[in-house]
Amino acid sequence: MTATTLRITADRPDRMHVALHRPAVRNAIDAAMVAELHVVCAELEAVPRILILTGSEGVFASGADIAELRDRRREDGLAGINSRLFGRIAALPMPVIAAVDGWALGGGAELAYAADFRIASTTARIGNPETSLGIMAAAGATWRLAELVGEPVAKEILLAGRVLNADEALALRLVTEVHEPGQLDAAANALADRIAKQDPLAVQTTKRVFHAPRDSHPAVDEQAQAVLFESPAKFARMDAFLAKRKRS
Repeated sequence: MTATTLRITADRPDRMHVALHRPAVRNAIDAAMVAELHVVCAELEAVPRILILTGSEGVFASGADIAELRDRRREDGLAGINSRLFGRIAALPMPVIAAVDGWALGGGAELAYAADFRIASTTARIGNPETSLGIMAAAGATWRLAELVGEPVAKEILLAGRVLNADEALALRLVTEVHEPGQLDAAANALADRIAKQDPLAVQTTKRVFHAPRDSHPAVDEQAQAVLFESPAKFARMDAFLAKRKRS
């Protein structure tokens, strides 16, 4: 695809690297970026691959584009412009890795919250300053963030403007790794490598079942396992394991 707000690399069959790229406005998320990310989602829904999301030039995303946000009205709020995109990203078949370098604020933070994995650089700063602008974080933070870091810290971020640095985010397990900025892309690819070693169908099924409603368990687990038990990859991988154990 041709994109103006993203830098897309898809030179490996198991992953796509998408860098948010509006450096003049610190990668603020505007309507064009939303539209282009929807196209990315459509491609990854059709051909499932791991998605690595990054920023560019030392910033992940400074939030929604305030110039656009200033003019949005009631109808725009009801349209869920960012929340529907981030929900689509969260629901992608294969895992999503957000590699956060520098500022991830507002909608940028909410985009990171929608990922399956978040890793950070030492310069990462993550927060939701929406209430200082007279609005709220309405693209997932009010519920995803509480699930990720717990209610007390989530309220500090959402209601009192707390911004987490990389060490705080790691201590709270909002991110699982912290690296120097120059090593962040390599770390994201190393994580993608570990995922790519697993059976893709098993990964996709596990992600789907992991996010299934609580009251659907254990039936949803059993139904999914029944499908995997008939998968050719299950037999091939288990045969290889047993052959290796026999040789050793």
